[in-house]
Amino acid sequence: MTAAMQQLQETAAYIKQRVSGQSAIGIILGSGLGNLANEIKTETEIPYQDIPHFPVSTVEGHKGKLIFGELGGKKVWVMGGRFHYYEGYTPQQVAYPVRVMRLLGVETLLLSNAAGGVNTSFKVGDLMVITDHISLFTQNPLLGKNIDELGTRFPDMSEPYSKQLIARVQAIAAKHQIKLQQGVYLGVTGPTFETRAEYRMIHVLGGDAVGMSTVQESIAAIHSGMKVFAMSVITDLGIREEDNIITHEEVLQAATDAEPKLTLLFRELVQEL
Repeated sequence: MTAAMQQLQETAAYIKQRVSGQSAIGIILGSGLGNLANEIKTETEIPYQDIPHFPVSTVEGHKGKLIFGELGGKKVWVMGGRFHYYEGYTPQQVAYPVRVMRLLGVETLLLSNAAGGVNTSFKVGDLMVITDHISLFTQNPLLGKNIDELGTRFPDMSEPYSKQLIARVQAIAAKHQIKLQQGVYLGVTGPTFETRAEYRMIHVLGGDAVGMSTVQESIAAIHSGMKVFAMSVITDLGIREEDNIITHEEVLQAATDAEPKLTLLFRELVQEL
């Protein structure tokens, strides 16, 4: 067994000792989207700093705790806050909780994030279903020696986001008359917001939204055999003519305003899983 796998197993063993239950559903909440945790009938909360080998959230809008409880009548694992490459973590540390979730039995991973809109038809507050991603601007979390116990050296990424799960969410949204956008998420390192020229480049490359998370988590999840669904809240617009100044506070506020719709969609998707 590799040292990396041993650490993962030690982390999973500690969590299993603290939690009396199992779930095949994992959720990771993005910036300003942590209030979904309030919808959960919580059974156990574990601060990240208490979990062996676990990173710790350092960004405003990320609560920094692992939650086990019930959402939509189903048991779920929820990360109230994620880790980012720009915080100084390695791609492997960013992906670490995803791999731990796999060892805890998670088979379906739901991801949310706050993202900048690049598609010119998007508006602040839109919800975008991620149909694909471009990860070439971030470091791949699978670099280095492969953890064979989790997955193959060269995982296929032709369907990083489950078409089946996307169809389910689209049906739920139609039932509640919630408008959904869909598109390609381009991952960057951050922590700076993009320049005007970078937004134009992302648009040319086929990105509909841009953000500083998610792609490394998705890669790790696919590598370990999970199905993934991901949704972005469009919290700012990069392609525009007027003043292009963006603040983190504005991003958090836009995410908070759109959160009730995202929460409803995630809750009803969990009910159907």
